[in-house]
Amino acid sequence: MGIMSSIFGFIGCKKSAPPPSQKQTERVYVTAQLNHLLMPIERGERYEGPLDAALSEKGFGQTDGGGTMQSQSGEIEYIDVEVILWNTTEGIPFVIEQLEKFGAPKGSVLKIHDVEPSREISLGKIEGIAIYLDGINLPDEIYESSDINIVIDEINKSLKGHGSIQGYWQGPTETGLYLYGVDADEMKRLILDFMEQYPLCKGARVVTIAPKPTE
Repeated sequence: MGIMSSIFGFIGCKKSAPPPSQKQTERVYVTAQLNHLLMPIERGERYEGPLDAALSEKGFGQTDGGGTMQSQSGEIEYIDVEVILWNTTEGIPFVIEQLEKFGAPKGSVLKIHDVEPSREISLGKIEGIAIYLDGINLPDEIYESSDINIVIDEINKSLKGHGSIQGYWQGPTETGLYLYGVDADEMKRLILDFMEQYPLCKGARVVTIAPKPTE
């Protein structure tokens, strides 16, 4: 598996401005900074497209592209979805409701621009963990005889509906798998037996990513 972009930093795209018929008196720009480590395609499918459709149906606004923030190593730090709202009174709580419906994890925030003072609203209900598989220190025979796809399939089975692997990252020394579900501790418990048995998981790190460790 390889990361879909080799560009470090912020990778994003913008939609074109709405036609004049869509422009309203109130025009507030909002950024949903999501603690969801997804690749750009998955970000669009999970958040940008569905949120744009929901906002358009209500007449509250539209999405305006999105982006992915990466660290120097290329690992995703967070994703953004840009939103233009015509109606903030109803639109802001609606955006939060929809983002949480789509699976926004804890540690996410909605940043409201163009207002004095600017505001940030915490959001997210889902929790997440990351499994970092050692990519360089295990015996060669383990890498030759093991399959990352088996790890993915068996971990998803072990979660028993309590979560799923929703993202990944392949770094120079580790491969990260990102799991999201209702309870991070329960996901850790459910995957423990498989992690202890499968050779490729030897020495793997399992850390909580939502809520973020600093919270």
